[in-house]
Amino acid sequence: MQGNQTAAMMMYLSGFVGFLLVLTAEARVGNSSELAFCTETEQCLVFDPVCKTPQYEVRHYGSAKWVTTEETHYIMEFASMKAFRRLFKYITGDNADGKKVEMTSPVLMKMPDDKRFWQTGVYKMGFLLPAEHQKNPPNPTDEAVSIVTLPAMKVYVKTYGGWMTSFSDKNNANSLSSALDLVGAKYKKDFHYAAGYNSPMTWFNRHNEVWYVVEDEPECSTSSEEDMDMSPFA
Repeated sequence: MQGNQTAAMMMYLSGFVGFLLVLTAEARVGNSSELAFCTETEQCLVFDPVCKTPQYEVRHYGSAKWVTTEETHYIMEFASMKAFRRLFKYITGDNADGKKVEMTSPVLMKMPDDKRFWQTGVYKMGFLLPAEHQKNPPNPTDEAVSIVTLPAMKVYVKTYGGWMTSFSDKNNANSLSSALDLVGAKYKKDFHYAAGYNSPMTWFNRHNEVWYVVEDEPECSTSSEEDMDMSPFA
């Protein structure tokens, strides 16, 4: 009798753990109050912190749906203006259901890292869909707009203020990749994500991020011997 109870309890626990793993793999689109730097939208993409060093932090994001579009141009600024207008039309009702979709944060731009300044590049922009539209988002009516599911991923993150420009994004991406190379971190090197949390009308206290997608296990050590007391999150 006791053996049967033990077996049943083990089955329950394994099922519960599996349920938790499924939950953590799904998107965490939550209240903006969960993130100190997300102040301009009601919902933000919430993450699980993994570790932090003086040069970068590592986060885990669950899989989430985004409404996306892309533009080919020589520089990010012109591509982002066209892409933003197209996605803004979608969330203000230019979709199959005629529904207005709340703006969320961050706005994500996939940046090509192998482009030379004289070459055109493909820039992909995404608006995170709010929690109520994660399962069944309105279908786009514009053929240049699509719904994309980003898989769960761990990312190396560097934060910076001011305005996100081609120059500032490139400088911070180079700084982050240099720090990662120093510690032998493995990450996807052909692109990075530029994440913005502010309206174009916000002049002060802006928050921007550079993300590189982790490959294999994240590297949480530091390149400086005097900072070897890595700061893991609780």
